[in-house]
Amino acid sequence: MIKRLLKITQNHSCFLFGPRGVGKSTLLRHLFHEHNSVTFNLLKVEIQKRFFKNPDELSEIVRALPDHIKHIIIDEIQKVPMLLDVIHDLIETTDKHFYMTGSSARKLKGGGANLLAGRAFVNALHPFSYFEVEDRFNLMEALQWGLLPKIYEYPDDELKTRYLQTYAHTYLKEEIWEEHFVKGLEPFRRFLEVAAQMNGKIINYSNISKDVSIDDKTVKTYYAILEDTLIGFYLEGFEHSFRKRLSTKPKFYFFDTGITRALSRMLSVPLVPSTAGYGDAFEHFIILECIKLRDAYHSEYKFSYLKTKDDVEVDLVVERPGKLPLFIEIKSATQISHESISSFIHLSKDFGECEAVCICDESYERMIEHVRVIPWQSALRRYFIE
Repeated sequence: MIKRLLKITQNHSCFLFGPRGVGKSTLLRHLFHEHNSVTFNLLKVEIQKRFFKNPDELSEIVRALPDHIKHIIIDEIQKVPMLLDVIHDLIETTDKHFYMTGSSARKLKGGGANLLAGRAFVNALHPFSYFEVEDRFNLMEALQWGLLPKIYEYPDDELKTRYLQTYAHTYLKEEIWEEHFVKGLEPFRRFLEVAAQMNGKIINYSNISKDVSIDDKTVKTYYAILEDTLIGFYLEGFEHSFRKRLSTKPKFYFFDTGITRALSRMLSVPLVPSTAGYGDAFEHFIILECIKLRDAYHSEYKFSYLKTKDDVEVDLVVERPGKLPLFIEIKSATQISHESISSFIHLSKDFGECEAVCICDESYERMIEHVRVIPWQSALRRYFIE
């Protein structure tokens, strides 16, 4: 098994949230051997129905377990949220530890589920990071097909395409339709395609509503569904008294580059270096890597973006406790010129005290005025690991 960056505490209960297919169950199976753990998979209809009918049966089963079994794994806890009340009691009254995976927070949030008030740590698992598959990593492959673990099992592009398309279909069927999150699937399907095409752009609810033929309120509801089902996340506008700040509207990023291309129906279109599509995919990849490393190492880091009234933009602003804000410009180019980052130079200088870096695909680190131009591998390691 490929070693994951995320460290799971083995003597304390926890939630492990992440989209389907990122390896939550695999990670827990690797951590906890069968002889001292037991697993309940709520994706299995029979088990799901059984606990839905009588949640207290979990307590009866756990209390009957032999002493050497300390770890209870419950896959897809959102399928039966009522189990959390039972788990709460078991944590308080037994010496067992519970590890609960989930690919959706919507039913937990909407149903006022018991989230155990700190009795269980909350962890996030993502698709592979570059640092987890470094010896097998290929940048173009990552941009085109993403970093879901299953992708590494397929030897050719046709199988990768079929897997990503199937993933998108399964998401619509099992996470959206069967859970009754939307009244009609076709408008949501159209919204998914438009939202994927707008990945990483400032959300314009009005334009999207026109493209999909739904109202603004429904667009906002659909985006909330994407966030709650862990298929993507908002990147908010930077909040500061900086006089040139303008946009506070959020951007939205999907959780994987390959899934984004599948939902936008672009898998058959090859990415070409030095094009806008390639640059967007590279920016998306870098921001996803920053998210993965933050969740593994720096949970207090806060991410946002900054855009001025003159349309000058900082791709990523990282607020780090006890340190200067980190302004990040992301460029897919293999050679950065002063002209290509001149707006970023002026903006970061005008802002005042900050650390300004340009993360790119260059081979060597350089300084252009006060901006550190740095290869992306070195930048991620320096600012998010070391």
